[in-house]
Amino acid sequence: MQLSVQNLVKDFGGLRAVDRCSLEVREGTITGLIGPNGAGKTTLFNLITGFYKSDSGRVIFEDTDVTGRPPYTLFRQGLCRTFQIPREFKEMTVLENLMLVPAGQCGERIFSPWLQPGRVKQEERELFDKTIATLEFVNLIHLKDEYARNLSGGQKKLLELARAMMADPTMILLDEPGAGVNPTLLKKLMGYIERLCADRGITFFLIEHDMDLVMALCNPVIVMSEGKKLMEGTPNEVRSDQRVLDAYLGGQYAAADR
Repeated sequence: MQLSVQNLVKDFGGLRAVDRCSLEVREGTITGLIGPNGAGKTTLFNLITGFYKSDSGRVIFEDTDVTGRPPYTLFRQGLCRTFQIPREFKEMTVLENLMLVPAGQCGERIFSPWLQPGRVKQEERELFDKTIATLEFVNLIHLKDEYARNLSGGQKKLLELARAMMADPTMILLDEPGAGVNPTLLKKLMGYIERLCADRGITFFLIEHDMDLVMALCNPVIVMSEGKKLMEGTPNEVRSDQRVLDAYLGGQYAAADR
């Protein structure tokens, strides 16, 4: 297993947001995480990626216990995430948003531009080429000089994915990638995720409320309720599970299956 969550607990005062939750994400999959508002999905993502510290339990990533490690450490280990509300650098261009992502750039060290100007220029050329290739992949190349604040909601979701790609991750956690995205861009986003998984071997673990997206893109699907895992299965198994139909899908697929 690439990611193993073991009995995680997170309390906020008297509220238990994550209640001894255990689940696993297999390498090379696009795994969906569904559940109603308040089920603890985003809190779980925050625990996995180090934005919150758990009260108990463990997170194992690629056979290493990473429980409680800060986000920047996990980022360098290849575990990246995006947010439901994009967190772009609004006053930077699309190109600049991507070029600042890779850690440990030679030019960031105070004396390198004077002592190693050739190395700095070479690294910048390589980084620029990688950025251009990434923007071409997500079809944002025509917006490379646009300020990030001016992008549409869907374009900002693509920018979030592109920034994650710049870190050369082995796993990306996506928090509602389809939220606020028009159908045309959403179809493109789904295609990019599928290609990154199939061609580059990147594992995806995503929260999503759009059931059509989940059923078309994810396998397996994990259902979360009241802070813990309710069940896990293929899209068809989730669609036919009465607990899921009653609690989350409201009979949407049950009616279609009859």
